[in-house]
Amino acid sequence: MVTNKILGCGMGAALIALSGLVAFADGSGDPKPVKKEGGHYFDAEGNPTYNIGEAGMIDWAAYSGFRRYHSECHVCHGPEGEGSTYAPALKDSLKTMNYNDFVAVVTNGRKNVTSSQTNVMPSFGDNINVMCYLDDIFVYVRGRANEAIPRGRPPGREDKDPAITKAENACLGVK
Repeated sequence: MVTNKILGCGMGAALIALSGLVAFADGSGDPKPVKKEGGHYFDAEGNPTYNIGEAGMIDWAAYSGFRRYHSECHVCHGPEGEGSTYAPALKDSLKTMNYNDFVAVVTNGRKNVTSSQTNVMPSFGDNINVMCYLDDIFVYVRGRANEAIPRGRPPGREDKDPAITKAENACLGVK
């Protein structure tokens, strides 16, 4: 069984926040990193977030999320979270969805039924290739939602912190 930092479910509310003169829309609040722990960045609310360095260099988690998103999620949700005819744009969904809701939907799946269509998000709770990197995927899509991470392959990334490797190995069952 895979455990995450937070497995709670909540009802997300749309949030539009202002940080200085830069406007952003993020259901998880202000994406500005205020703490780094174990190689991961966190915002003031304790949610995983991205860190953009000089020349667009992104943190390891955002880079890992880019890789994992494109191996597991883009088939339905389109490249770079832009959406497809099959599934919605995740970069738009995260403008109104908070971290807990994201975790709940990915872990448990969801079915939306309207008079004109039925959309089904399958559960990925048993997929270690998603669950062991769920925070990384969230961080990447959060960066896309705020247009902090541009389309395409990131221009560079931070080095991987040994704490991240240790956590990955524990999650994947590698000794």
